Amino acid sequence: MNMKEILEKYKLPKEGEIVEGIVIDKSNAILYVDLGPKGTGIVYGREYLAVKDKIKNLKRGDKVFAKIISLDGEEGFIELSLREMEKIEKIKELEKIKEKGETLEVKIQRVNRGGLITKILEMPAFLPISQLSQRVLPEDLPNFIGKTLRVKILSILNSGEVIISERLCEKEELQKEIEKFKEGETVEGEVSGVTEFGVFVKIGQIEGLILKPDFSENLNPKIGEKIKAKISKIERDKVYLSLK
Repeated sequence: MNMKEILEKYKLPKEGEIVEGIVIDKSNAILYVDLGPKGTGIVYGREYLAVKDKIKNLKRGDKVFAKIISLDGEEGFIELSLREMEKIEKIKELEKIKEKGETLEVKIQRVNRGGLITKILEMPAFLPISQLSQRVLPEDLPNFIGKTLRVKILSILNSGEVIISERLCEKEELQKEIEKFKEGETVEGEVSGVTEFGVFVKIGQIEGLILKPDFSENLNPKIGEKIKAKISKIERDKVYLSLK
C-alpha cells in the first residue's frame, strides 16, 4: 500500500488540503487550531505575521478554514496557513448557494470573446455565451455591460472562479410556469412559428407544439393568429397541443 492509499484509507491529513478547525488558543505569536481527528494545527512565523490583523480578531471557539502547508510543523504540530481564509470562506458560501439552487442577480462588468464577466461575493464569475438564455453573437456581447441578469451557479473552480448560467435559471422558471397547466386542459394562445413538422403556439410564458398529425390538413395557421387547443401531453419542459 503506497502513501496515497494510506492517506485515503485512514483519512489522514495531506499537505495542500483545506481543513476546517476551531480556535483553541493564541499566545506568543502562535495560533492553535483544533482539527478534530486530524490533530492540532498551528499558525506561526511568516504565516502568522501575514494575517496578524485577522488573527487579532479571532477568539477561542471561532471556526476557521485553513490550508495545510506542512505535516511536520513546530513541535510536531500541523502547520497551517490562513492567508486564503477569506477566499476559502467565500468558496464555502458559494457552494451553499449552488447546493440550494438559489437564483442570483448579477451586474455585468466586462466581456470577452467567450462570454460575460461579473463578480459574486467579490469572487470572479464568468457567464459563457452558451449559457445565455438567448442566442448571441460574440460581437454583440458588449451590449450586456451594465445590465443585470438573473443567474444560477453552474460550477465553482478550485481557483475560486464561479461559472454561472442564465439558461439554468430560465429553465427552472419555465418549469414553474408549465406546472400551472394540466393535460386535457383547453388553452388559448398565439401562433409563434410554423414549421414542416408542426406549429408553435405561445401560451403565456411558455411555448407549446402542435405536431402535424394533431391538426387538420385544411388548417393553415398564420404567425400572430389566435387559436384554441387542448394540452395533449406535458413531458418535462415540453408541452404538446392538439386541435383534434
